[in-house]
Amino acid sequence: MLLARDADADALDALLARYGLRLAMVPDGAPIPGSYWGEPEAGLVGNTVHARGDTPLHSLLHEAAHLVVLPADRRATVHTDATDSIEEEDAACLLQVLLGEALPGVGKARILADMDAWGYTFRLGSARAYFEHDADEAWQWLADRGIVTEGRKLREP
Repeated sequence: MLLARDADADALDALLARYGLRLAMVPDGAPIPGSYWGEPEAGLVGNTVHARGDTPLHSLLHEAAHLVVLPADRRATVHTDATDSIEEEDAACLLQVLLGEALPGVGKARILADMDAWGYTFRLGSARAYFEHDADEAWQWLADRGIVTEGRKLREP
């Protein structure tokens, strides 16, 4: 599993900054503020994604995706749990893959494999099958908000 420490830190900071987000890395062994699943999973507080070096990169990107899809006024109130919306959760699953694709040395295939290894479950049996064949509503949800193009590519903010 690719960890936060394995990613290019400058590229990760720049990617999140494009969406008005901040990455706060906490020291190894320290508690991760706003972690919904518990450590070492990433956490959310306001527009900040919290992680440690041992945080799975897909977790960091998933939590960032939750903030990307939120309007700025809702971001300010987020702490730990970003949503109770199934549609938004599905969109965050797609978006974390696209964010991974935007990082040098990471890519879509690696994020999808790590999602499967972590234990994400999808009707068609894998994250790749969901991404490619079973996520039309989530793709449309992201397109309606201007986050992806009609060609299913990440739109620059």
